[in-house]
Amino acid sequence: MESPLPTYTRHGEQGLTLEVDWLHCESIAERSRLHDWEIRPHRHQSLFQLFWIEQGGCELSLDGVERSTQGPCVFILPPHAVHGFRFEPTVQGLVITVLDQHINKLLSAEPRLEELLRRADVLNLTAASAASLTGAAAHLREEFLSTADWRSLGIDTALMQLLLHCGRLLAQQELPNSHRPAGRALEHVQRFRALIEQQFRQQPALGACAAGLGISATQLNRVCQQVLDCSASSLMQGRVLLEAQRELAYTSMSVKQIAHGLGFADAAYFTRFYQRQTGLSPTEWRQRATHRPAQVKTPNRKHDRARPSSAAESARR
Repeated sequence: MESPLPTYTRHGEQGLTLEVDWLHCESIAERSRLHDWEIRPHRHQSLFQLFWIEQGGCELSLDGVERSTQGPCVFILPPHAVHGFRFEPTVQGLVITVLDQHINKLLSAEPRLEELLRRADVLNLTAASAASLTGAAAHLREEFLSTADWRSLGIDTALMQLLLHCGRLLAQQELPNSHRPAGRALEHVQRFRALIEQQFRQQPALGACAAGLGISATQLNRVCQQVLDCSASSLMQGRVLLEAQRELAYTSMSVKQIAHGLGFADAAYFTRFYQRQTGLSPTEWRQRATHRPAQVKTPNRKHDRARPSSAAESARR
């Protein structure tokens, strides 16, 4: 059962193809002014987006959490993250939309960088970091609009520069003594996350997941603890919980329909699962979500980046 939550090829539109097959770059104003500066909550199935806000403000909704931002800042929006915007008409900045498969290709040799960029996040920038991002974003825009020889190579070079700047800033935000997972463990977790993304609605057994990755269930749990400080089952449950919260907050589906679509045998089982994870029934959570940002009640992880942490947060990352 597919979720009715809006899924777009680009923010606010359906059925568009990307320029140069894998990337599109435009000013925020170009499309947002057509929608009276408001883009309602939606998500992208296979697109990665960076919103570079150089000046101006924005009200951002990111997976049910509302926040106000002022430029300079960057929104990092991997596939499936539910996001919506209300921009100030004076906003200045760019929207960079990239086919997710192309991001995978560019970052295949740098799993640490890819891991950081898979987290839906907001980067608030200092004057120095903003200057670097301004130059990188302007270079990408210039290459995108260019008709020069080797344009595709120029676009990829500029895109990598922008991704590298963002990755370094994200790495700097982490605690100085944060654990840096080994490359092999990180690769296992990335593959497990990809498998979860494909199959979470069926809630496959962890043993079957581990076998598909060519490791044991014990090894799978160990690498999840090493990389994310949570168990493999918590990561699976967190992805299910995140999707449940998205559908409760952004659709009119009944609790029974949501439960069925997420692989639960009945609504009562789903309700018990939801109460264990959040302390609220699905109906109670939905009622609260219409009045304030959702908060998920789950155990803290050891290496928190000064914000609430949960299995759902790990799944979101």
